[in-house]
Amino acid sequence: MSPARKPAAGHETWDAFWSEVSGGRTETIRGVQVRVPSDMPLAMERRIEELRDSEAEEDVAELVALLFGDDVMAAWVENGMGGLEFQTVLTWGMAQAGGRDLSFGEALDLVREGAGEGKPLGPKGPNRATRRANGAPAKRSAAGGGRSKRTSSASTGSARRTSRV
Repeated sequence: MSPARKPAAGHETWDAFWSEVSGGRTETIRGVQVRVPSDMPLAMERRIEELRDSEAEEDVAELVALLFGDDVMAAWVENGMGGLEFQTVLTWGMAQAGGRDLSFGEALDLVREGAGEGKPLGPKGPNRATRRANGAPAKRSAAGGGRSKRTSSASTGSARRTSRV
């Protein structure tokens, strides 16, 4: 058996180690000091999928909290953050969490090009049409130009037979 390793100097716990490794950078955005995301929270992608059709502001705030910390969205709203700013900050934050050191200017350019992560907020949060427009492009059917829908196995199987009772 090999002897137990000693922790690296100054790193007695995982939290202390990871805090140093992740950089612990902060930014002040609309008067609120936030930590710069250095990794994508494991719950983030799952919650994005679960909340995709939600229009509730609380759900958007939950995702912002996962990325930037609790009560950040409320403080931004109170400090007058606008929709374009919000989209830009989310695009920037998601890029940082994904390991891409994107500048705020580059994030704004992505939002203006329609490629940003942040979704415009209406009175009740992003609406379904906006979320879909900013999501993956819809597949179009060749005949009518409408969105293709998956065909169920029931409609592609053989004809239904009547019972001979």
